[in-house]
Amino acid sequence: MAKALMFQGTGSNVGKSMLVSGMCRAAKRRGLSVAPFKPQNMSNNAAVTTNGGEIGRAQALQAMACGLEPHTDMNPVLLKPETDVGSQVVVQGKRVTTVQAREYAALKPQLMEHVLDSFGRLKQEHDLVLVEGAGSPAEVNLRRGDIANMGFARAADCPVILAGDIDRGGVIAQVVGTQSVIDPEDAALIQGFLINRFRGDPRLFDDGYALIEKHTGWRGFGVVPWFSDAWKLPAEDALDIATPRRPDGLHIVCLKLSRIANFDDLDPLAQEPGVRLTMLHAGQPLPADTDVVIIPGSKSTRGDLQFLRDQGWDEDIRAHARRGGAVLGICGGFQMLGRVVDDPEGIEGPAGATDGIGLLDVQTMMTDDKRLTTIEAVHVPTGQAFKGYEIHIGRSEGPDRARPFAQVAGQNEGAISADGRIAGSYLHGMFRDDGFRRAWLARFGLNHGNASYADTVEVTLDALADHLETHLDIDALLACAR
Repeated sequence: MAKALMFQGTGSNVGKSMLVSGMCRAAKRRGLSVAPFKPQNMSNNAAVTTNGGEIGRAQALQAMACGLEPHTDMNPVLLKPETDVGSQVVVQGKRVTTVQAREYAALKPQLMEHVLDSFGRLKQEHDLVLVEGAGSPAEVNLRRGDIANMGFARAADCPVILAGDIDRGGVIAQVVGTQSVIDPEDAALIQGFLINRFRGDPRLFDDGYALIEKHTGWRGFGVVPWFSDAWKLPAEDALDIATPRRPDGLHIVCLKLSRIANFDDLDPLAQEPGVRLTMLHAGQPLPADTDVVIIPGSKSTRGDLQFLRDQGWDEDIRAHARRGGAVLGICGGFQMLGRVVDDPEGIEGPAGATDGIGLLDVQTMMTDDKRLTTIEAVHVPTGQAFKGYEIHIGRSEGPDRARPFAQVAGQNEGAISADGRIAGSYLHGMFRDDGFRRAWLARFGLNHGNASYADTVEVTLDALADHLETHLDIDALLACAR
């Protein structure tokens, strides 16, 4: 059976996913068969796995760092928020229900069996399992029935390393305060701490580091400076998508919807030297110099249609189209571009129908069957073959489907307007395919070299592992696993 080590944080977004990714690559380079694991994740940015399920995008990146294909056992419980108080619950890759936040507390104890089942399989198949927590163990109000942090660690007898984020400020209180509020038996599982995202000279924190060791009795494993190339890795949160400031280039504007989902389509575009990618936030008008608008996927298509209208973006997009601009809708964005989105059974929220933007002559009917698969396709306008994936509910039909965006297994997919400037597709991940990305950008006059997005990610994972090797005692950390 494999050994395991868990990384928990003093709060959300302290860099746990990045730390585990780097540790996975460092362990792999030591000749270990290593796998990532996150008992519970909350994200609408999912990855389709080789065994036909879905997991959080961060675990897919960690799998890449391990040299593995993503598998549903790496993230057995995935929560996909549909409203401010309700989420879809995905267990071992499959949707099982949608619950309100209060209802989920009662459901959690039933999920621990599935969590430990997946964890046990990974331990049987690998030398080492590196586990990522969620949120913080200091949220002791959530400790009862917990499956994400100390509840899992106790059930699996998994040692824990606590990570604090100094960039937020108050990191001494974060670490010391965590020890002071958690159960003593939980605290006994913590083997030590590390400090993440330090800017400047780490020696300036020597006194603070020593103070934490003194107050907690925990060993410190190092201070990790800010990793400046983190933006080159796929973002799990849309707020983390880095958009380098460029004065010119093809201006692609993506709407930051309230329930934006599967936005990994954007990361490769952000890295293109000839592209200026703007994430448009609520309250901001569409820039006048926009060349292409991308309406991304959404976990709540009708809800985000209303959100889009509340910002006035529907009028902006129609005006952009009248000026000859291009629009691409992906998945939920494709549905929004049509004439109507009908959800008679209330699958995504209250039952009803919502008028779309009306730039594509299609209409969408929401259905309870979920399409979840990897695909090989051919982009009809360019003839370029590419790989991607589908992860959606609903079917879209109408006259513009006669002009497909792509061909998949000999069948028409997506739709294009008669003038060719408005397109919609259910296919995700298309821009990660270098050949497709080049062919699509060439249609807008952007011709560039042979940069490989996958190679960039691999090189960055190696650089991340080098970064951790320089600033952490990796061998001592791995020695904590059991």
